Amino acid sequence: MIKGIALPLLFLVASPSFLAAASPGENVGSGPTAVEIISHLNSSWQKVRGYQTETEVAEYRNGKLQITKSFLYSFRKPRDFRIDMHHPHRGTSLICCDAEGKILVRPGGIGAVFKKRLSPDNRLLADPSGQRIDQTDLGLLIRNIGHSLTDQRRGDMKVTDEGGRLVVESVASDHFLPGVLTRYRFVIEKGTWLPAQVVELTPEGVLKRVVTFGTVNLLSDFPPGFFISDREDRGGGGR
Repeated sequence: MIKGIALPLLFLVASPSFLAAASPGENVGSGPTAVEIISHLNSSWQKVRGYQTETEVAEYRNGKLQITKSFLYSFRKPRDFRIDMHHPHRGTSLICCDAEGKILVRPGGIGAVFKKRLSPDNRLLADPSGQRIDQTDLGLLIRNIGHSLTDQRRGDMKVTDEGGRLVVESVASDHFLPGVLTRYRFVIEKGTWLPAQVVELTPEGVLKRVVTFGTVNLLSDFPPGFFISDREDRGGGGR
């Protein structure tokens, strides 16, 4: 956050159905296996060079909505990304990464003159979910989904086919908080085989976070200067 302003982090409407504590290899319901789902996701991601998506993050505390954030998220392989805030703090941009791996934070409006560069682990960019701002692209999410359906899963995996979407549920090690178990609900677009939504709940079914990705627009190129690495903007402060 910047002076107490929470910044958006990706990566989550919930189905609180309990997943029985069974062997990790079991699949409740009909649908593709974990191996098949992971294979489809990885195959789709390999074809992506860059993308943009309107993203909404709803954060909960004890099951009650605390804040909703919305922003345009842009990504270019291997690691360039840009977040353009809509709400709150419209006009604020966060752009990664410069030659030192730092994030350019550029407030909107007249505050733009106060831009600064921060390390991804800077406390000003911290999020209660434990997710760092440089852990927000779909590629990392897909890798984490793979773990949540295989080696880090606890109990059954539930798969539901909802026509154009596949809903996959599991209890697994939290993607960003060591020692914590989280109930995940992954919504995957079958047309593109890319994630459309991630829901995080406690193992007991209390909602923690919902991240929803709008239409993912695949892009091969971005305008010159769109990312820091294009122009190596050296202005602003440091850590």
